[in-house]
Amino acid sequence: MQHDERRDGTPWPDPVDPTSDDPAEWPTGRLLFTVVRRIEHDWNAHLAQWNLNHAGFPVLLHLFAGPRTQRELAVLNGVTEQTMSRVVSRLERAGHVTRGSDPHDRRRRAVTVTDAGRRAAAEAGRLQPAEDLTARGLEDDQVAALREILVTLVRAQRSAEEG
Repeated sequence: MQHDERRDGTPWPDPVDPTSDDPAEWPTGRLLFTVVRRIEHDWNAHLAQWNLNHAGFPVLLHLFAGPRTQRELAVLNGVTEQTMSRVVSRLERAGHVTRGSDPHDRRRRAVTVTDAGRRAAAEAGRLQPAEDLTARGLEDDQVAALREILVTLVRAQRSAEEG
Protein backbone atom coordinates (compact mmCIF):
# COMPACT_ATOMS: atom_id res chain seq x y z
CA MET A 1 0.00 0.00 0.00
CA GLN A 2 1.33 3.43 -0.92
CA HIS A 3 0.68 6.62 1.04
CA ASP A 4 -1.55 7.92 -1.72
CA GLU A 5 -3.92 4.96 -1.44
CA ARG A 6 -6.57 4.03 1.07
CA ARG A 7 -6.41 0.76 2.97
CA ASP A 8 -8.60 -0.88 0.34
CA GLY A 9 -6.16 0.16 -2.41
CA THR A 10 -8.37 2.90 -3.89
CA PRO A 11 -6.72 6.28 -4.35
CA TRP A 12 -7.42 9.24 -2.12
CA PRO A 13 -9.18 12.13 -3.86
CA ASP A 14 -6.64 14.16 -5.75
CA PRO A 15 -5.63 16.66 -4.61
CA VAL A 16 -6.51 16.60 -0.91
CA ASP A 17 -6.60 20.18 0.32
CA PRO A 18 -5.40 20.21 3.96
CA THR A 19 -6.93 23.68 4.43
CA SER A 20 -10.40 22.71 3.21
CA ASP A 21 -13.39 23.63 5.35
CA ASP A 22 -15.28 20.63 3.96
CA PRO A 23 -15.04 17.73 6.43
CA ALA A 24 -15.63 15.26 3.58
CA GLU A 25 -12.11 16.15 2.37
CA TRP A 26 -10.40 15.68 5.74
CA PRO A 27 -8.35 12.60 6.68
CA THR A 28 -10.03 10.28 9.18
CA GLY A 29 -7.66 11.31 11.97
CA ARG A 30 -8.64 14.97 11.63
CA LEU A 31 -12.33 14.03 11.63
CA LEU A 32 -11.92 11.98 14.81
CA PHE A 33 -9.84 14.64 16.53
CA THR A 34 -12.38 17.35 15.70
CA VAL A 35 -15.32 15.32 17.01
CA VAL A 36 -13.44 14.16 20.12
CA ARG A 37 -12.45 17.72 21.04
CA ARG A 38 -16.08 18.89 20.72
CA ILE A 39 -17.36 15.99 22.80
CA GLU A 40 -14.64 16.53 25.42
CA HIS A 41 -15.62 20.20 25.71
CA ASP A 42 -19.34 19.36 26.03
CA TRP A 43 -18.64 16.45 28.39
CA ASN A 44 -16.52 18.66 30.67
CA ALA A 45 -19.32 21.24 30.79
CA HIS A 46 -21.75 18.46 31.76
CA LEU A 47 -19.40 17.00 34.41
CA ALA A 48 -18.67 20.45 35.88
CA GLN A 49 -22.12 20.33 37.49
CA TRP A 50 -20.59 17.80 39.90
CA ASN A 51 -17.15 19.42 40.08
CA LEU A 52 -15.76 16.70 37.79
CA ASN A 53 -13.99 16.61 34.44
CA HIS A 54 -13.15 14.00 31.80
CA ALA A 55 -9.97 13.01 33.68
CA GLY A 56 -11.54 12.50 37.10
CA PHE A 57 -14.80 10.85 36.11
CA PRO A 58 -13.31 7.49 35.00
CA VAL A 59 -11.15 7.43 38.13
CA LEU A 60 -14.29 7.47 40.27
CA LEU A 61 -15.76 4.65 38.19
CA HIS A 62 -12.61 2.55 38.72
CA LEU A 63 -12.89 3.16 42.45
CA PHE A 64 -16.42 1.73 42.58
CA ALA A 65 -14.70 -1.68 42.65
CA GLY A 66 -12.78 -0.70 45.80
CA PRO A 67 -9.70 1.28 46.88
CA ARG A 68 -6.75 1.42 44.50
CA THR A 69 -3.29 2.94 44.56
CA GLN A 70 -2.48 5.93 42.40
CA ARG A 71 -0.17 3.68 40.39
CA GLU A 72 -3.04 1.26 39.67
CA LEU A 73 -5.31 4.17 38.70
CA ALA A 74 -2.62 5.59 36.41
CA VAL A 75 -2.29 2.26 34.59
CA LEU A 76 -6.06 1.84 34.29
CA ASN A 77 -6.42 5.35 32.86
CA GLY A 78 -3.35 5.28 30.60
CA VAL A 79 -1.59 8.23 32.22
CA THR A 80 1.58 8.79 34.23
CA GLU A 81 1.62 8.58 38.02
CA GLN A 82 2.36 12.31 38.15
CA THR A 83 -0.75 13.07 36.09
CA MET A 84 -2.82 10.74 38.25
CA SER A 85 -1.53 12.49 41.36
CA ARG A 86 -2.94 15.78 40.05
CA VAL A 87 -6.26 14.14 39.11
CA VAL A 88 -6.59 12.52 42.55
CA SER A 89 -5.68 15.80 44.28
CA ARG A 90 -8.47 17.57 42.39
CA LEU A 91 -10.95 14.81 43.26
CA GLU A 92 -9.85 14.98 46.90
CA ARG A 93 -10.34 18.77 47.05
CA ALA A 94 -13.85 18.27 45.62
CA GLY A 95 -14.64 15.71 48.33
CA HIS A 96 -15.02 12.83 45.85
CA VAL A 97 -12.13 10.69 47.16
CA THR A 98 -9.94 10.22 50.21
CA ARG A 99 -6.39 8.95 50.46
CA GLY A 100 -5.32 6.63 53.23
CA SER A 101 -2.87 3.88 54.01
CA ASP A 102 -2.88 0.91 51.66
CA PRO A 103 -3.65 -2.16 53.79
CA HIS A 104 -1.48 -4.32 51.49
CA ASP A 105 1.57 -2.02 51.39
CA ARG A 106 2.16 0.62 54.08
CA ARG A 107 4.52 2.54 51.78
CA ARG A 108 1.65 3.27 49.40
CA ARG A 109 -1.49 5.33 49.70
CA ALA A 110 -4.87 3.92 48.72
CA VAL A 111 -7.49 6.10 47.06
CA THR A 112 -11.11 5.48 48.06
CA VAL A 113 -14.28 6.96 46.59
CA THR A 114 -16.45 8.83 49.09
CA ASP A 115 -20.23 8.61 49.25
CA ALA A 116 -20.36 12.07 47.64
CA GLY A 117 -18.04 10.89 44.87
CA ARG A 118 -20.12 7.79 44.28
CA ARG A 119 -23.31 9.89 44.02
CA ALA A 120 -21.65 12.43 41.72
CA ALA A 121 -20.33 9.74 39.36
CA ALA A 122 -23.67 7.93 39.31
CA GLU A 123 -25.61 11.11 38.51
CA ALA A 124 -23.08 12.46 36.00
CA GLY A 125 -22.83 9.10 34.25
CA ARG A 126 -26.52 8.58 33.56
CA LEU A 127 -26.81 7.06 30.11
CA GLN A 128 -29.13 9.48 28.32
CA PRO A 129 -27.21 12.74 28.88
CA ALA A 130 -23.98 10.99 27.87
CA GLU A 131 -25.56 9.59 24.70
CA ASP A 132 -27.06 12.98 23.84
CA LEU A 133 -23.65 14.63 24.17
CA THR A 134 -21.89 12.14 21.93
CA ALA A 135 -24.52 11.30 19.32
CA ARG A 136 -25.70 14.76 18.31
CA GLY A 137 -26.87 14.76 14.70
CA LEU A 138 -27.01 10.97 14.32
CA GLU A 139 -29.98 8.69 13.72
CA ASP A 140 -30.42 5.61 15.94
CA ASP A 141 -29.00 3.26 13.31
CA GLN A 142 -25.96 5.52 12.90
CA VAL A 143 -25.38 5.53 16.65
CA ALA A 144 -25.50 1.72 16.65
CA ALA A 145 -23.01 1.57 13.77
CA LEU A 146 -20.71 4.11 15.45
CA ARG A 147 -20.81 2.14 18.72
CA GLU A 148 -19.89 -1.04 16.85
CA ILE A 149 -16.94 0.68 15.17
CA LEU A 150 -15.74 2.26 18.42
CA VAL A 151 -15.94 -1.05 20.29
CA THR A 152 -13.87 -2.63 17.50
CA LEU A 153 -11.29 0.18 17.74
CA VAL A 154 -11.03 -0.07 21.53
CA ARG A 155 -10.62 -3.84 21.39
CA ALA A 156 -7.97 -3.53 18.66
CA GLN A 157 -6.06 -0.97 20.73
CA ARG A 158 -6.18 -3.20 23.81
CA SER A 159 -4.96 -6.15 21.75
CA ALA A 160 -2.07 -4.12 20.37
CA GLU A 161 -1.12 -2.94 23.87
CA GLU A 162 -1.22 -6.45 25.28
CA GLY A 163 0.90 -8.06 22.69
